[in-house]
Amino acid sequence: MMQKKIYEISFEIAGPAAMFSRPDTGSVPISYPAPTKSALKSIFESVAYSEKAYFVPQQVEICTPVVYHKYTTNYGGPLKKQGTDNFQFFATILENVCYKVYGVIEAYIPPRTGDNPQHKLKEVFMRRLKSGYLYSTPFLGWKEFVPNYFGQLREETLPDESINMTISSLLDTMYDKPTNGKVLPRFKQNIQIVNGVLSYVE
Repeated sequence: MMQKKIYEISFEIAGPAAMFSRPDTGSVPISYPAPTKSALKSIFESVAYSEKAYFVPQQVEICTPVVYHKYTTNYGGPLKKQGTDNFQFFATILENVCYKVYGVIEAYIPPRTGDNPQHKLKEVFMRRLKSGYLYSTPFLGWKEFVPNYFGQLREETLPDESINMTISSLLDTMYDKPTNGKVLPRFKQNIQIVNGVLSYVE
């Protein structure tokens, strides 16, 4: 039997701030200590996107200490009551983050001769990442938190082995399928960060 080929992907992203909102924190949101799979998938899709194949995050290395910071912004978005002024919006975000991200490219159907969407998506992503070409602006959870580094893995960047914690409930996915899906949030419980490494794979 022919062994299924695995299309591995890795990249590194860092920035002065990040916000991966915990849904259970309500109107004054607090960030998870690490990025969600949905956030990492969004970062990947800022470089390359396909209707036939998609990125599945499997592991993230947290390469800087988990430091929380109070954040205030003037909100004027769709949740504001009509006819009212902008209001101050408070949150607890992460500062000075750096992540090494590892995952694979999956597809809805097996590759056929002359049509391999997994190979194509990986090649497009790696070529654009190397050249710095983006499909859209990447962001670390919230759109105002853009990275100051986004590219290939750097040898000098290492996971912070002092980070060991349990996330009681982590958002696993927002949609019922990887592309063009309907909103259907799913969570995983008691996710471990061990020596600075979080695995999304059970």
